[in-house]
Amino acid sequence: MPAERFVESLSAQIGREFGASHQYLAVAVWYDDETFPQLAALFYAQALEERDHALMMVKYLLDSGVRPQLGGAREPKGEFADVVEPIAVALEQERKVTEQISELARIAREEGDYVSEQFMQWFLKEQVEEVDLFSSLLAVAERSRERPMEIEEYIAREGVGGAGDDPSAPPVAGAA
Repeated sequence: MPAERFVESLSAQIGREFGASHQYLAVAVWYDDETFPQLAALFYAQALEERDHALMMVKYLLDSGVRPQLGGAREPKGEFADVVEPIAVALEQERKVTEQISELARIAREEGDYVSEQFMQWFLKEQVEEVDLFSSLLAVAERSRERPMEIEEYIAREGVGGAGDDPSAPPVAGAA
């Protein structure tokens, strides 16, 4: 069974992952409404990915004999000044999540909960990819602020966000 301190922290992270999903959904809706289909599709996919991260954590706790506690999500930011701001919000969010995931791994190690520490390794790898994705996208968006269709073209041309399934990913609760 995972260490109690880890379970409490992971349960809080589950809520934050659902919150991130909700924030990315709000960004996707904003881009969709502003007629940026590539950006909208990217953020719809990110919303699902964050939801899946929460459900991976739920599944881990359930498989470990612990019923996870699901907290509520804050209302997401849904209005933005320009096409660049939502990407900057996403990058800041991913940097914060990286700190939170690192803290979870640290707690597991301090508690001698090596199974939970191992579980967190995939999420640490994932955060490196997420920060890189949004750092690169933000650089492109800032250069193309006055020509936002270039951002759309970049996403389509480079296949941004289309990493696909990772066979090393933890299982998702409720997946068939």
